[in-house]
Amino acid sequence: MTDKNEIHFRKAESNDIDTIWEIIQQSIERRRKDGSDQWQNGYPNLQTVESDVSKKFGFVLTVNNEIAVYVALIFNDEPAYSSIEGEWLTTGEFVVVHRVAVSEKFAGQGLAKKLFDYIEDFTKSQNVASVKVDTNYDNIAMLKILESKGYTYCGEVVLAGGVRKAFEKVLI
Repeated sequence: MTDKNEIHFRKAESNDIDTIWEIIQQSIERRRKDGSDQWQNGYPNLQTVESDVSKKFGFVLTVNNEIAVYVALIFNDEPAYSSIEGEWLTTGEFVVVHRVAVSEKFAGQGLAKKLFDYIEDFTKSQNVASVKVDTNYDNIAMLKILESKGYTYCGEVVLAGGVRKAFEKVLI
């Protein structure tokens, strides 16, 4: 990927839903091929995406106006995070990162890592100091991204029927 590409981070719109769903299906298949059980039980599904977009939780990273990455950002609301086996770094407001999915076309280009820069900038712009995220134990790519971006392992949470590794980064 060259620097000539125009990359933008924006709220997802209803006319993005079909493309987002396609990208999520690609990610579900990629996780399956990697031997993971994450996202293999009917979640996330099309209704999840429609709900994200209608609630203004859905965001996309575009490359030259083409959707490359999808993410849901949810403020202060993840019931599973209230019962962490471990301890969060902060107790104030936070943004939860869910459903990171990269298009096959853009896989392996470092866009998920770049996405976290945009998420952190957006979070700070909302005067929120903390980003929380969880991932499956076997999602090596995401674990590496979180480590490289300075996220701190805080413990385990139970989400969507499975135990997930939970991380937090304090931005301010």
